[in-house]
Amino acid sequence: MAFHRRKSTIWLTAAAAAMAVVAGGATVVAISSSDGAALADGADKSQFVDITKVKPNVKKPKEQQGATKGTFTVDCGRNENQHFNPDNFIAQPGVRNGAQHLHDYVGNLSTNADSNNKSLQKAGTTCKNGDKSAYFWPVVRINDGEEGEEAEQQQPPKKDDKAQQDKDKADKAAARLECPDVASLLPEDVPNAAQAEIDKELANIEKVTDEAEKRLEQVKAQDVNNIIVGPTREKRAAILNRMMLAFSRQGKQAPDLNPAAACTVKEAGQASKADNGAENNDEAQAEGTENKKNQNNKEENANNELEGNEGEIQRPEVVDLTFRGSPVGKVVAMPKFLRVLYGDAKAGQNGPKNARDSWTCTGFEDKVLLNKYPICPQGSKVKRIHDFPSCWDGKNIDSANHRDHIVFPDQNGKCKNGFKAVPQLRISLTYNIPREIQQQGRYAVDSFPEEEHNPLTDHDDFANVMSQQIMNRLVNCVNTGKKCKE
Repeated sequence: MAFHRRKSTIWLTAAAAAMAVVAGGATVVAISSSDGAALADGADKSQFVDITKVKPNVKKPKEQQGATKGTFTVDCGRNENQHFNPDNFIAQPGVRNGAQHLHDYVGNLSTNADSNNKSLQKAGTTCKNGDKSAYFWPVVRINDGEEGEEAEQQQPPKKDDKAQQDKDKADKAAARLECPDVASLLPEDVPNAAQAEIDKELANIEKVTDEAEKRLEQVKAQDVNNIIVGPTREKRAAILNRMMLAFSRQGKQAPDLNPAAACTVKEAGQASKADNGAENNDEAQAEGTENKKNQNNKEENANNELEGNEGEIQRPEVVDLTFRGSPVGKVVAMPKFLRVLYGDAKAGQNGPKNARDSWTCTGFEDKVLLNKYPICPQGSKVKRIHDFPSCWDGKNIDSANHRDHIVFPDQNGKCKNGFKAVPQLRISLTYNIPREIQQQGRYAVDSFPEEEHNPLTDHDDFANVMSQQIMNRLVNCVNTGKKCKE
């Protein structure tokens, strides 16, 4: 359902409207009912269902001996600073309005179309523990049915991030240091007696690397190897040796951390695999590249409205970011700058292969809906639950389709051969949407215009920018059964 409220913003062509009818979608401009009658300014109530009439359908893998039951929750707020934009630096790097729908952001303060590893690392964060990771999902809106300026004034103001955009573009064009991840090379069972020392040395790794990155901006290209790369390798090697000795002193076989000593420099304009993402692969093209030439001219207005995505933005009442363990064993650290996708923003066009059950109500978490919005009983609230894939290939931080490098475990909770279990991120979003709004079918998630707010398209994105020591604490909490909150 497209939340259009002003005739001046009607963009649907006859062909697009016909496509919406074929797809079973509905628009506020003209919605086809089952008998062919046009419903003006209505909502498609067929996309809504009473959660109390849904049978329990959530099946959890049986926990095996050695299951990791710890959790690590990060407090990054509820997007109180109103960080919105219609970009997606993972699926559409460098493309303004590449998502064509608005995202809520928590965590990294700089996230936009031009974000890359360097800009993300340099930015601030909304997370209380200093986690600089980027967490973002499409906003939910209420169609209030009002017209004109009064309705527009109810929208939160658009945050002016032009200075940040210019800064990130400059970072992307500049030379940068790329160093191997260390936390992901550590074994699953770091001895408790060695944790403090390991954490200290991981902080030293971060310090040495950050200092080298800052110096890189002041060094001529011909001097980079002698002044930056060589000394940084030596400092990192010394730290890694101390870490390996920490294992040996506890009677444990030391992991081989030597491969993480050497860093490389990406010259100005030379993009890494993670920065480029997969601009040319089929799935990335399906994420909106067919409109690429026009997207940069279709930015959101001052009220954060986009063509096909209008209405009052609903900030989540509760944002819960929790990393969990595996039902079959211990987990290893995620590598820094790992990109992870949940769901498929183009599921209506691509099919449901990558779509995930997301929609439920508080108190009814044993019932999760795939292609319907829930109507919750009195006292219950609309909730989105996003469980990310958690089986990593052990090598890559991204892949051509942004999915092959990290996949879901099987129905028993096991990772396929060659993949390692990493902490599973669960993002839970709870909304205080009035029950009458739910019953009237007047709330929906932002989507690509052609998806017509299909609940099937709910999705979420995550890029890990945690420091090595935060990730080490996370893995330790999960693997030792603790309930940690930071």
